[in-house]
Amino acid sequence: MESYNINTEDLYTVAFQNVVSRYGKDYTFDIKLKIMGCQAQESANVVVNALELPITAEEFMKETKGQFEVLFPDSELMPGARRLIEHFHKNKVPIGLATSSAEAAYHMKVDKHHKELFDLFDHKTFGSSDPSVKRGKPHPDIFLVAAAKFSDNPKPEQCLVFEDAVNGVKAARAAGMQVVMVPDPRVDKSLTEEATIVLKSLEDFDPKLFGLPPFEN
Repeated sequence: MESYNINTEDLYTVAFQNVVSRYGKDYTFDIKLKIMGCQAQESANVVVNALELPITAEEFMKETKGQFEVLFPDSELMPGARRLIEHFHKNKVPIGLATSSAEAAYHMKVDKHHKELFDLFDHKTFGSSDPSVKRGKPHPDIFLVAAAKFSDNPKPEQCLVFEDAVNGVKAARAAGMQVVMVPDPRVDKSLTEEATIVLKSLEDFDPKLFGLPPFEN
């Protein structure tokens, strides 16, 4: 869900393409669609196998890490993300961050420009480095782990997930939660049907639809 707040998916595409191009390959959208929302190890396995790269998944992860260190620190917020996070915090709506990234990658993206905003989250769950998250999306583990961290112990149906990935939507629904999806415009509409609601932008989100405090303006 962190890529839902920060525009990192484009940066992942650049990083992965920079690596696979060394081996004469192209990182296609079809491959991207398969790994969006997945844990780092699983993503590496898929890319290496799909493109028949002459390196191991571990070597691929090492090469992409070098790319991330250059690209991630200047990542930008998605339109509407700041307004939404600050609105929930101001109105005391509990919010948690559930990202498939490892904690180290998260800090690369957030610490330089966005730390103050992301400190508003009540807690954070890092799918690729938290041992309690046994399986990546589309399995529900990360959202169930994240929900369990809320002090009021909400039921799954009381949780609202924001997602951009098809795998993330499947994970949220498998967890029994509602999910707002802002997909890549290239995603076939048939792949978005499991979402509770599909929006073009976070700026289009209306909290009142889910019984949440309305925006002031």
